[in-house]
Amino acid sequence: MNIAAPTFEWLELAPVVTILVAACLGVIVEAAVPRAFRFISQLLLTLLGIVVAGGLLVINLLAGRGGLLAMDAVSLDGPSYLAWAALLVFGLLSMMVFAERSLTNGVSAFAASAASVPGSPGEAEADGARHEHTEVFPLALFSLTGMMVFVAANDLLTAFVALEVMSLPLYLLAGMSRRRRLLSQEAALKYFLLGSLSSAFFLFGMGLIYGFAGSFQFSAIDAAVQAPLYGRGLLFTGMALMAVGLLFKIGAVPFHNWVPDVYVGSPTPVTAFMAICTKLAAVMATVRFFFVALGAERWSWQPLLATVAVLTMVVGVLLAVTQTDIKRLLAYSSVSHAGFILVAVVGATVATQANPASSVASILFYLAAYGFATIAAFAILTMVRDAAGEVHEISGWAGLGRKNPLLGAVFTVLMLSFAGIPLTGGFIGKWEVFAAAWQGGYGWLVVVAVIASLAAAYVYLKVVVSMFFDDEAKGVAVAPASGLTLVPIGVGALASVYLGIFPGPLLDLMTAASTFLR
Repeated sequence: MNIAAPTFEWLELAPVVTILVAACLGVIVEAAVPRAFRFISQLLLTLLGIVVAGGLLVINLLAGRGGLLAMDAVSLDGPSYLAWAALLVFGLLSMMVFAERSLTNGVSAFAASAASVPGSPGEAEADGARHEHTEVFPLALFSLTGMMVFVAANDLLTAFVALEVMSLPLYLLAGMSRRRRLLSQEAALKYFLLGSLSSAFFLFGMGLIYGFAGSFQFSAIDAAVQAPLYGRGLLFTGMALMAVGLLFKIGAVPFHNWVPDVYVGSPTPVTAFMAICTKLAAVMATVRFFFVALGAERWSWQPLLATVAVLTMVVGVLLAVTQTDIKRLLAYSSVSHAGFILVAVVGATVATQANPASSVASILFYLAAYGFATIAAFAILTMVRDAAGEVHEISGWAGLGRKNPLLGAVFTVLMLSFAGIPLTGGFIGKWEVFAAAWQGGYGWLVVVAVIASLAAAYVYLKVVVSMFFDDEAKGVAVAPASGLTLVPIGVGALASVYLGIFPGPLLDLMTAASTFLR
């Protein structure tokens, strides 16, 4: 019996390996480097790791490397390249917000001793000694590694392992907030319990689909769907269960209940990281699974996802309207945006010369526009403070635009992009996902999405109106931040405007690289 030796394409997978190595080195730094030098060591290692991984990704792209890698477990194709690039860019910007210390008297937003009971002598002692959790950087890198594998996974087993590597560090990071400790721990516990449940659904669905297809490989599942040897009961049940696990990570209704509590309770830098990087990874993994493995069964899953898309848009917008907490408002905004993204998934269109709309390209562009605005918005949220810390009540932002016109103008641009107002990246993103669904024959879904988008505009404009036209809130100010926070804000605002005025180059790139390798 001949057993083939395992193969691993080191050059092609170098970007992922670099992030993983940086995460492992971060663990060593945490154990070996004196506390006084850990923060700067972890920060430099993290930023350097992401930059090097990005450079290796560009080298691979220019060299034309790609294909099925690691014994067909990973697919390095156009969507993988684009998703990896987006994850590295947003990961880099998020890590800058992680590292901000100027806003909190020289310490980060993370607890001095997250394992200590809130209000206990142990926590007070750690606070007095100005300790902080610098291991948040390797945890974020481990999560980023899982995200990069998740979006490129070519079989269900690899996807599940990547999903857990992505999720487990986030459960820890959610509970590390320096302020509102009990709320943070509650968020971490909810995220862990519900996330574990969704992973169980995902795993159970994997088993049923394996029973139907006899393989975990996406190509083998696709072949079994087109020429089934057995009935489709296992396929439909497994598909539904896996959809539960994937839609939970996206934050789609009715699997969205964790989103507002986790977003509000987590440290704001972690919320920014989760809001775009986790969503991007989950969306692209979902698209790959449904388009590559179950593309021949699209007539079965399109109505299911269309229903979820409508519920997600409507519920997200309606609940966002009622919020008085801006962080919770952005959480429900994230839910509604998940619905808009699913509109393009339902369309399942492929770009042609006659019809250039492509579901994959439109989804990637939407995620790019949404990601830049999201990181910048949460970075600004860390700067608006009173004596107790960050100000989350929308009433506390009253008059902020007059008090600080530049910050008010930047935040207004971000809100307009979320709302999909013309001349912003959000508008082009919505136009593209609507065009993809329309071309796919789901005109009624586009009509619902347009109505939901118009209603969502009120959610964002009420914040803008409060900032510029309401009486100034007392005791609230914009704290001076370092470049570690100002850079993501500036990049996010400029990208939101640029993508709204000159979307062509990025759209052309994404359309040209929107084909999955099968």
